[in-house]
Amino acid sequence: MRTLSSTLLAEQKKTTTTPYIKVEASNLISGVVRLDWERLYTGTEEDYVHAVTMPGDGSLIRARSTPSADARKLYRQRVANPDKTSDYSVWTYITYNIRAVALASLGTEVSLFYLNSFNKEIRRIKSTDNGATWGSPELIDYSPTTAIYGAAAAYKPNGDLVLFWADGSTIYFRRLVAGAWQSRESWGKTTGDLSGVACIYDADFNLFVTGKDTAGNFKLWSLIYGDGGDVAAGTWSLLQEFASAAAGEGFEYRHASLSKPDVYRAFYVEKFTGTEAYNRPFWSHSIPATTFLSNLWREPVPFNLSAEYGVAIAHHGVYCWLSSPNGVWRAPLAVQSRDLTADVLSVRQEHAPEAGKLTIELRNDDGRYSTLPAPLDIGCQIDFSPGYVTPVGNEVSSGQTFILQAYEHTSSGGKATLILIARDAWTNIDLWRARHQFRWNKATDEMSVKQILEFLLARVGLKLEVVSQSTVITGFYPDFTINPNARGETVIRKLLSFVPDVFFIEGNKAYLVNPLDTDPSAYSYFAPHTTDHPILEGRYCLGAWELNRIQVEGYDPVADAPVIADSFNWDEIDKLYDRFRQLYDINLDTVAEAQERGEAYLREAEIESVSGIIRVPTNCGQQLFDVIDITDSRAGLSAEKRRVLGLILAYNPRRGEYDERLLLGAV
Repeated sequence: MRTLSSTLLAEQKKTTTTPYIKVEASNLISGVVRLDWERLYTGTEEDYVHAVTMPGDGSLIRARSTPSADARKLYRQRVANPDKTSDYSVWTYITYNIRAVALASLGTEVSLFYLNSFNKEIRRIKSTDNGATWGSPELIDYSPTTAIYGAAAAYKPNGDLVLFWADGSTIYFRRLVAGAWQSRESWGKTTGDLSGVACIYDADFNLFVTGKDTAGNFKLWSLIYGDGGDVAAGTWSLLQEFASAAAGEGFEYRHASLSKPDVYRAFYVEKFTGTEAYNRPFWSHSIPATTFLSNLWREPVPFNLSAEYGVAIAHHGVYCWLSSPNGVWRAPLAVQSRDLTADVLSVRQEHAPEAGKLTIELRNDDGRYSTLPAPLDIGCQIDFSPGYVTPVGNEVSSGQTFILQAYEHTSSGGKATLILIARDAWTNIDLWRARHQFRWNKATDEMSVKQILEFLLARVGLKLEVVSQSTVITGFYPDFTINPNARGETVIRKLLSFVPDVFFIEGNKAYLVNPLDTDPSAYSYFAPHTTDHPILEGRYCLGAWELNRIQVEGYDPVADAPVIADSFNWDEIDKLYDRFRQLYDINLDTVAEAQERGEAYLREAEIESVSGIIRVPTNCGQQLFDVIDITDSRAGLSAEKRRVLGLILAYNPRRGEYDERLLLGAV
């Protein structure tokens, strides 16, 4: 149950109250600002390697190299106060024969690195006045080969600097520490040929790397060169897969770029060499309040551009920027919100374990919503907060968010309204489709059920939070495959069938719960009304279990023999004889695992055997899977525990309606 203030808690238990609800619309998607890109420049420069950075004064520093037909000439550019009126076409020539370029900045200092494909020189030119003037080229190193396919650099807050570059199948790097360049080092990983690298500093050096694995499969990986944040200083994390394409399928990943204006944001190029070949940038962002090390990213989204070398991303102040040799884009980073509370005529909220819907009716008698005001539009976030007028003012319970899916104008008899239809993130889960095959735990334990669940929820923008969890969900590593075009809801159901745990969605998070029959009550309801929260109507049903015996069969590969375990509920069997199910799962290789799976299925049958509904004055903090206790002397119930399996909230002041129907199950 959500935490409520003492005054709000006391108010909602009264028989006479004054309702108050708050509704807001914002330009957020799953709690992250939606970047609405505006293209400020369209030029004629040829697409090739390029980079961008923004020093402390907010100027835009760009660098690009021309293709090999034009001798790979290197140019730089500085736009002092970039905006819609700026000129992004003026470039300053530097040198030629350039295979890779990198830019980084800290305060007023800017470093431009370039790697020469002719003599393998790696040079740096530095500016100490935000890129207005530059020093002479400084020789940093020589690359081991000329097979250079990308470079990236990042500053630490103390002024130290690291340059990374992809050379063949190796990431090499040089560190500038206290003004002195250290010896060249390499990452010590084993891969196939690499095609690019991107980096930002955020307590560690966080990298995206594109290329092939040793089997020739194309990959986009995340990894960290540690500086004592999430990874020990001077050590490398494991390569973690972000995107993958099997060899021979025609897909490649190239030219990644990273920035962190609010969350981590990444762009990269998906290259397809088959029929209808394309080079298309894709973008993604990390899930709020997660680390780079966790590798939890939203499903990548295509960007409306065709460019083999993609776009580079940077940010400063209230804007995020994209750059390519012939393009500049800008998007505001600010959260835009609109308070709709004063115009609300009615609300209906329906919340179930696998669906959430919010319907809001707004007044439109004067045509105020004949054109939707920003940011109110399809896809915007709707925040719904139920509450009451208390002795200290208007108080609400916040934290519930929905996604606007549709709106409807009504006009009849001189009356007009706008109806908003919004749903929670279960819609995103249901609409998600796997872009390619995923497989975990084929040969070794890679990810538990919980970790796979975290990965999948992140793909639709959700962070997994734990209210309670079983040992099974963290300790079971099934050989689990997601095939291309698999539905998100189907995959989630399959995962949850392995464990006794459930989850519910609220706000931009999924809350994991292990429902135990020993869970304490979080709230009490009474009929007849005393001084506690009253029950206005009640219906209570106790039914038979649909399943009271299950036989689970697994396989022990060491003994090359089946593993079989039976689970029973003898009281139910005595009443109705056995209601039998069989389940086979090759992932279960011990009797204990088979027994746990059987008990989980019986537990679900027990919860579903009890049903009912109570209608109560709105409890602003009630959540799915809360345990409540009910005292209703007319039904013979005294502090009887039930679990909330659904809720319907109705607010309609024209009918004097502000109540909640709670759908009940067994604890």
